[in-house]
Amino acid sequence: MIELLLVDDHAVVREGYRRLLERRPDLHVAGEAADADSALHCLRQTPIDLVVLDLSLPGMGGIELTRRILQRFPEIKILVFSMHRDTMHASQALRAGALGYVTKSSPPEVLIQAIYKVARGDKVLSPDIAPEMALSLLEGKTDPGADLSPREFEILRLLVSGHDVDEIAGLLAISPKTVQNTHYQIKSKLGVRSDFELARLAMKMRLGEE
Repeated sequence: MIELLLVDDHAVVREGYRRLLERRPDLHVAGEAADADSALHCLRQTPIDLVVLDLSLPGMGGIELTRRILQRFPEIKILVFSMHRDTMHASQALRAGALGYVTKSSPPEVLIQAIYKVARGDKVLSPDIAPEMALSLLEGKTDPGADLSPREFEILRLLVSGHDVDEIAGLLAISPKTVQNTHYQIKSKLGVRSDFELARLAMKMRLGEE
């Protein structure tokens, strides 16, 4: 039996794929969470083998949550299940430690098979994004956020979403000074001089879209 935790801020969506997954006799949804704090609380209370995780969560996003989960529970496997169909989000999720990335536009069977593969420790990408990932590697193309670490990516996402320095520090349990320093590092890595240029670039990167 594979014990699952579903993390998605839309209850209707969670209910839909809970029903789908529990048709399988060897899959059991042991918990659900609508945000990062609830997910971490559930993991402290309930034995979980695999987390099916959305990236677009209120507050702390899925990429930072992936990193946080694996710091505290390194044995848990993570499969990202996201509406984002771009290589940037997929590569950041994998760099943060997720083993799989499946888009929400995928057929149900793709999600189910990805769960089995990730539970075995295999890496998996849904068919609608795998060719683009492979092509970008073959051609040596990099997205604008490729040089950002998962933590930097999350801070940029929160800045673009309108959170101030103190709010970000609280969400990520770091000091405001660390947020400010990271903000500077992000601009340096992305080659922009001002917050206005940073916001324009973030829009091109489709950050802040939920």
